[in-house]
Amino acid sequence: MENASSLSQPYAVPPRESAISAVSWAAVFAGAVIAAALSLALFAGGTGLGFLSVSPWGDEGMSAPAVGIGIIVWMLFTQIVAYGIGGYVAGRLRTKWVDVHSDEIYFRDTAHGFLVWALSAVVSAALLGSALASLASGAAKAGASVAAGAGTAVTATAAAGASGGGMERATDYFTDTLLRAERPEAGGDRDAARGEVGRIVAMSLTRGDMTPEDRDYVVKVVAAQTGLEPAVAQRRVEQAIQNAKKAAEDAKQKAKEAADTARKAAAAFALWGFASMLIGAFVASLAATWGGKRRDTLRGI
Repeated sequence: MENASSLSQPYAVPPRESAISAVSWAAVFAGAVIAAALSLALFAGGTGLGFLSVSPWGDEGMSAPAVGIGIIVWMLFTQIVAYGIGGYVAGRLRTKWVDVHSDEIYFRDTAHGFLVWALSAVVSAALLGSALASLASGAAKAGASVAAGAGTAVTATAAAGASGGGMERATDYFTDTLLRAERPEAGGDRDAARGEVGRIVAMSLTRGDMTPEDRDYVVKVVAAQTGLEPAVAQRRVEQAIQNAKKAAEDAKQKAKEAADTARKAAAAFALWGFASMLIGAFVASLAATWGGKRRDTLRGI
C-alpha cells in the first residue's frame, strides 16, 4: 500500500515545448543586410584608396608588398566593422526570451550572430560569384598563357623579325650574328638571305632543333655572305643556334618563376581571405551576444 504522504504530493508537470522558434529571423535579416551594405561600402572605399596608393611611375606610389599588406589589413578591417555592427544590430533587435537560462540565451545570441554572417556571405557569394569566377578564371588563364607562351616567345619573335618586325627582335639579333661579314662589301643580296635564314631559324626554334639539311644550307649561306671558310661558318651557325636555345630556355625559366610567384601570391590572398571570413564570423557572433545582453538589461523593453 502506497504511503499517504506520497499520495498527497502533486504530480510533476513536464515542461511544454514552445511553439515559437528561438530564431528571430527578422533581426537576422536586418543584421545581414546591414553587414552586406557596409561590406560593399568599405570595399568601394578600399578600392579608391588602393588606386590612390599605386602609380604607374616607378618612383611614386606604394610598393607591391606594401599594397598587398594594405589589402589584407583593409579586408580584415572590413570584416570586423561590417559584421561587428551587423551582429550587434541583430542582437539588439531579436525577441526577448523569458524563462530561459542565461547559458541558453548566450548560445542563441551567438547563433544569431553566426546566422547574420552566414546569410550575408551567401548573399554576397550569389551576387559576386560570377564576377569572382570570371576574375579567377582570367587570372588562371593569364598564368597559363605566360607559362605556355614563354616557350614560343623566341619563335614568335623570329617570325616577326623575318617579316620585318624590327631590329630589336631577338631573332633578328641571332640572325645578324650569322651574317656579320668581315668584309661587308662582299656577298650578294643580304636582305633576301637574311630573311630566308630568319625563317629557317624561326622554324628550327619551333621544332626544338635545326635539321641537318637546314643546318648545311644555312652554313652555305653564311659562308657565301660573310666570305668565311665553311668550317668557320659552321662553328658560327652552331654557336648562334646554341645561343638561341639558351635564350628560349631562359625565357621559359623566367616565365615559370613569374607564374610561381603569382601562384604563391594568389594562395596567400586566398588564405588571408579565409582567415578574414572566420574572423568576421567570430566578430558577428560576439557582437550579437553584446547586443542581446544590452537589449535584455534595458528596462521597459
